[in-house]
Amino acid sequence: MSEQQNTRPKVPEGETEYYKTRQLEANDKGFVGYETIWKSFQKEAEYSIPKRP
Repeated sequence: MSEQQNTRPKVPEGETEYYKTRQLEANDKGFVGYETIWKSFQKEAEYSIPKRP
């Protein structure tokens, strides 16, 4: 029988309207994690002091 590989295949970056995911490198135990980068949902308006009457 042929031996199976102990490495996971490289997954391409995933991107949606709200977030982006990337595959991290495997650690010493072989665990492969994923990094999630969230995009901003809200826009921040610049505050200006109101005029006095």
